[in-house]
Amino acid sequence: MYIYVLTHFLFLATLIGLPFFPLQVDQFLMAEALISVLLEQLASITIQQVQQQVKLVVDVKKEVANLTHYFRAIEAVLKDAEERQVKEASVKLWLDDLKDVSNEMEDVLDDWNTEILRLQIETQEKEDGNALDTTKKKVCLCIPTAFFCSGQVSRVIFRRDIAQKIKDLNERLATIADIRQKFNLQYTKSSTEHIERQKTTSFVDQTFGRVDEKELLVGKLLSKSNPEGQSPIVIPIVGMGGIGKTTLSQLAYNDKRVQENFKDRIWVCVSDPFDELNIAKTILARLGGNVNSISSDLDAFFECLQKSIEGKKFLLVLDDVWNQDCMKWANLKLHLQKGAVGSKIIVTTRKEEVARMMGAPDNTINLKVLSDENCWSLFAGIAFANSNQDECRNLEPIGREIVKKCKGLPLVAKTLGGLMCCKKEKKEWQDVLSSEIWELHTMEQHVFQPLLLSYYDLTPMIKQCLLYCVTFPKDHVINRKVLIELWMSQGFLVSIGNKKKTIIDIGESYFDDLIRRSFFQNFKKDEFGDIEKCQMHDIVHDFLQYLTRNECLIVEFKGGEKRIELPADNKLSHLTIMFAPYSPFPFSFDHCQRLRTITTFNCKITSLSGELILQLKCVRTLNLSGNNIEEVPDEVGVLVHLRYLDLSSNRRLKKLPDSLCNLVNLQTLRVDGCDGLKKLPEAMGKLTSLQHLHAQGIRHLKLPKSIARLKSLRTLDLWVVIEGEGSGDVEGFRLSELRDMDELQGKLFIRFMGKLKDSAASDAEKAKLVNKKHLLHLVLAFNFDESKGNQSTIQEVVLNALQPNSNLESLQIRGYYGSTLYYPNWTSSLINLKSLTFSRCHVFYYVPLSVLGYLGSLERLRFERMFEVKKVGFEYSLDHQVILFPNLKQLEFDYFPEWEEWDHDENDATSSSPTCFMPRLSTLSIEYCFKLKTLPYFLPRKTPLLQNLIISRCFILSQSCKDRQGPEWSKISHIPNITIEAKIVQNDGV
Repeated sequence: MYIYVLTHFLFLATLIGLPFFPLQVDQFLMAEALISVLLEQLASITIQQVQQQVKLVVDVKKEVANLTHYFRAIEAVLKDAEERQVKEASVKLWLDDLKDVSNEMEDVLDDWNTEILRLQIETQEKEDGNALDTTKKKVCLCIPTAFFCSGQVSRVIFRRDIAQKIKDLNERLATIADIRQKFNLQYTKSSTEHIERQKTTSFVDQTFGRVDEKELLVGKLLSKSNPEGQSPIVIPIVGMGGIGKTTLSQLAYNDKRVQENFKDRIWVCVSDPFDELNIAKTILARLGGNVNSISSDLDAFFECLQKSIEGKKFLLVLDDVWNQDCMKWANLKLHLQKGAVGSKIIVTTRKEEVARMMGAPDNTINLKVLSDENCWSLFAGIAFANSNQDECRNLEPIGREIVKKCKGLPLVAKTLGGLMCCKKEKKEWQDVLSSEIWELHTMEQHVFQPLLLSYYDLTPMIKQCLLYCVTFPKDHVINRKVLIELWMSQGFLVSIGNKKKTIIDIGESYFDDLIRRSFFQNFKKDEFGDIEKCQMHDIVHDFLQYLTRNECLIVEFKGGEKRIELPADNKLSHLTIMFAPYSPFPFSFDHCQRLRTITTFNCKITSLSGELILQLKCVRTLNLSGNNIEEVPDEVGVLVHLRYLDLSSNRRLKKLPDSLCNLVNLQTLRVDGCDGLKKLPEAMGKLTSLQHLHAQGIRHLKLPKSIARLKSLRTLDLWVVIEGEGSGDVEGFRLSELRDMDELQGKLFIRFMGKLKDSAASDAEKAKLVNKKHLLHLVLAFNFDESKGNQSTIQEVVLNALQPNSNLESLQIRGYYGSTLYYPNWTSSLINLKSLTFSRCHVFYYVPLSVLGYLGSLERLRFERMFEVKKVGFEYSLDHQVILFPNLKQLEFDYFPEWEEWDHDENDATSSSPTCFMPRLSTLSIEYCFKLKTLPYFLPRKTPLLQNLIISRCFILSQSCKDRQGPEWSKISHIPNITIEAKIVQNDGV
């Protein structure tokens, strides 16, 4: 629906306009994909225009046809133009013109789309009648022009202006298409030339600190285990380019123990493409076969290969594998199975897909960076090879600082060591230390080449997503969801052909692809094992800075600077600001009005003026989080292209301007941690493009009723506060307003304040949580107040009315009031529930457990802060075989100060009960249960997988298990890891 796409020409023109290092980046393929997306978006706008029965652009089909013709004509010669522009200035100017027209066209098409969106909103308002009359006096929807004069909005965009601009740009594009013929640019097919890849051999040129990894690999090679009769066993080594996969393989390959174990050792540099014929030839040649006597037929080679290896125990190294075609691998492996038991194959690759495709997840070695000391040893061994002791001592302090730039990457250490070995003067070393890695000429060929190979292997769409990551500072912890929302704001997540995949689905797949190809590292996972955060290696960041150095800029304030002037005539699209001091916004954007991104990190900006806002006519992403901004100017409402606005952690911010509701293209709004913010603008319902609203950490944020109109909302990351009786908020947000938000994803937090109203159950039922199939995590919180009387009955009714979809994966219920812990009658329908938590529930006596035992997917069950509970029960009455809690792995009890006993049949400990409890339980945690005397009866014989027992601040129970001789010790003597108070016991099982 929205026009994101032409912004990608910014990256395209940048990269094809740079005198690149000796390797050529394939931008033609990227241009081809982007133009395809552009044409799809143009067609979409055409359809919308017809549906709206208006003519924003006269002869729209003709204009689209012309655009299609010209772009396809230009696309066909882009590859040739990219190669010639380095030597021919006229071709470079032609490409610059193409970039400028593309940028302007993007904005005009966005205006076109926005005008259609405005019409849709107007139509909806007419259909709703006078529903929004109360807010129209406060906020009028005005779609301002994309061009401003003297800091003031010149006038509203008229449809004829959009039409005229489309025609003008179409004519300019026609001229550019015609001029290409002057240069005699050659037509290039979509196929691409592969970058020349360095060949490897089994000879190792430099040993370095991989002692542990080498021993691990050698151990796997010498292992006699042969699971399920597999032969040969595959051992993949996975890691980013330059991390030492090949060197590690060489070290193991040449190890004396390995040489003695494998009489036949073969090293094959595979690279790309994966050529089975060449691989078979190499193996045969190393085994002494006469490959020249064999016909070039692949079957003939494979037949000879089988005969050559039959009965032999061999070691085969397939170095630098990129191929993901399982059929090619299966065909090769099939003919290697004639080798003797114990044969091994080492595969080095940058792609986790390759390791999985080869079916060896348990044997995979994921190679990490070197330690600082090992990195220094590698560097020093090269840099000081021809130096005397005095020179070494003199230069070592600077050298150690230089090594920090390597961030544990051996390829960089070796390259920098080679660079420094001929430099003997301190100043020369200091110059290298003060330079950025990407500014050092030697890095281009030796360090960036391997990274370029990985970059080259990405699809065009994923390339631009990776390039955008340079807007983060080095070492920044990247939040997965934030990154995907940023990609979305720039228009990088566009589905071509597959209409079933949502934009978020596309972003998730791109993120996962970059992980599998080792562009990200240092992963942090959530409770379900999904990657939540990550970082990018500094050298990857340097590489991206190199690729985007004319388009992306990171500005760091140092030494008390309060203002920096950006250079005139720059081509900036993305600006990152760091360490700006406590002062008004420290830039003017007079000379860079085509900015798409402005983002701040570790800044203390206090304000930004309306005049400044008016300079940002093209901005898509505005991140002002973590500053000290007290007020957002009304002029923010003119930023019609804005998709992403982050104001989070501006704790002095007290309100958002009503003009914010003019941002009809806004997709993401973040105000997390804005403590002073009490409510959102009344006309939020006009933000029909809004998909993600984040407002965590704000107490009692009032939502306007108009939010119910946001049917596209996917993320409502805040506490939906439902006021109780006596709040005085008659017109406040009601739970029933959620009824049409069926696209909600992720988490939903609902808090009931005070005494529940009589309408609470009816509103809860109207919320239709059961229809929200993408909602995976739900938190329901009641505010217990003894002065409000006993509300357990109405809480039960409300809970039962809030039935979620069966896709729910985690549920928390807080503050429930009653004599016995109540489980909603829909609990058994949660067939996908993995985590269940009850917190601060005011239960006076009893917590039954067995009722939850039929939740087959449940992995974690937690009870916390149950102040009055005296008994926890495992009661059951069954005469047939049943497994309760079949997949539960973690059971946790935290702060039960009155809990005294477990409720179960006293005779069950010795009876042959047909019931099986928690067969997969691995961790049991009992903390702050001061009066509990015993452990559950089933521990000795019904939890064979229990690995961890934690007993903390349970004074009576701790004494019963202490020193391996208390009365409860017999129940837990089989558990390997036991923590009593703060002491960890490594149990020998005796």
